[in-house]
Amino acid sequence: MESLDLGPVWLSLQLATVTVAVLLVIGTPLAWWLAFTRSRFKPGIEALVALPLVLPPTVLGFYMLILLGPAGAIGRFWVQLTDTALTFSFSGLVIASVIYSFPFAVQPLQNAFEGVGRAPLEAAATLGAKPMDSFFSVASPMAIRGYITAIVLGFAHTLGEFGVVLMVGGNIPGATRVVSIAIYEHVETLSYGQAHILSAGLLLLSFFVLLGVYIFNRRLPVNRI
Repeated sequence: MESLDLGPVWLSLQLATVTVAVLLVIGTPLAWWLAFTRSRFKPGIEALVALPLVLPPTVLGFYMLILLGPAGAIGRFWVQLTDTALTFSFSGLVIASVIYSFPFAVQPLQNAFEGVGRAPLEAAATLGAKPMDSFFSVASPMAIRGYITAIVLGFAHTLGEFGVVLMVGGNIPGATRVVSIAIYEHVETLSYGQAHILSAGLLLLSFFVLLGVYIFNRRLPVNRI
């Protein structure tokens, strides 16, 4: 049997890590707004956020390919800015992964912030805390379970992506070939041994990550005011 190429594994871990970081930066303020807004546009925004949950990955991947391609709005701007294409690149994979995993980060954070409620924030305000201080010192620690869930779900979901990354990134060794695509390629070439090793590794990693989260959440004290 040929030696196992671990390049797709490291690329997948790198992609998942970058995607989760971007999801937290973008998803946290949106989840905060959705948790407390009374805007009539809230249902529409929530529907857009949840759309990747129901859309087939190939449909989402196709429109991402159009949007990020050299003729698309985002792709054309990127080419003019960097003289490189977003499609079939790691940067394109990150953008596609963020959009595809968006609900897995935003929804747990939104639920966590809704669980915190307005009372602790109002209490902090009466003590002279500014809004940003209230968020980082009161709301964020109380919503830690939501953050952990968002990180784990976003990371695990990105590791398991197939349709979207294949449509946007293709199968370029060292650049866009993630572990899910490598497994598919091994199966196509009847290299079941290598496919089994990668699949089993991904299965065990996902199981122990989720197990660790459940154990940690059980031991984590619930913050109450």
